[in-house]
Amino acid sequence: MRKSPFPGMDPYLESLWPEVHASLIVYARNQLNQQLPSDLQAKIEENLAVYKDEAASSIRPHLHIAHDTTFPASAFKADSVVFTEPLVLRRAPHPTRHIEIVDTNGQVITAIEVISPWNKVGSRAREQYTRKQSNYIDAGVNLVEIDLVRQGKYVLAAPLADLRLKDRTPYMICVYRDAKPDQFEIYRAPLQQPLPNIPIPLRYNERDAVLQLQPLVDQCYQDGRYYRLNYGDPPLGKFSEELTGWIDARLKSEGRRTP
Repeated sequence: MRKSPFPGMDPYLESLWPEVHASLIVYARNQLNQQLPSDLQAKIEENLAVYKDEAASSIRPHLHIAHDTTFPASAFKADSVVFTEPLVLRRAPHPTRHIEIVDTNGQVITAIEVISPWNKVGSRAREQYTRKQSNYIDAGVNLVEIDLVRQGKYVLAAPLADLRLKDRTPYMICVYRDAKPDQFEIYRAPLQQPLPNIPIPLRYNERDAVLQLQPLVDQCYQDGRYYRLNYGDPPLGKFSEELTGWIDARLKSEGRRTP
């Protein structure tokens, strides 16, 4: 297996996030279904979200050109002035996939969200995602949030203000258990270390499943042939000066960037 030059999350995967995200969701579903009790099932669910891109062009909404028959050419005439009939651009909703662990009755036990830039960039996108968070929690659903992207602002359910600066890492995972509604578990994911294994809460008094993140990213890297990525340019997202220097040194030591 050809691996990334990084020991944990590869920040360059963010440039291909729609494809990477789709692969991670499928691989995580498969890994969990090998562990779950026979009366539980991990399923891939899809929502549609329309958002306004306020920052990075890499997550621009898809557009298509269409003739709008609800506004005939005559509708653009005002007195003696005739306007040119426009082409109408429609913003296509972006599919947002996540995993739900359900029982035989279809009741959702746990939701697993792999955070994407379209959850974090733009106030409307963040508001939409935080409403989704609240709906899970209000419904008594366990919630696992995996944030492996650097674009956009913090959206995990755990309050950022409660995290000391020294405890914050480029990537983080948040686990909320309905059995312990007054707390959040934060799993740190430094850039310099392999990604952690994450407990996936199930029903009360039931043993957690375990999601091994690093094998998922490694498999994604291999299957997508991402070893052909161009590591000469900076990655997407913001990193501290210290981490930017570490990235450069790491790539040079791995022979992926010219010394």
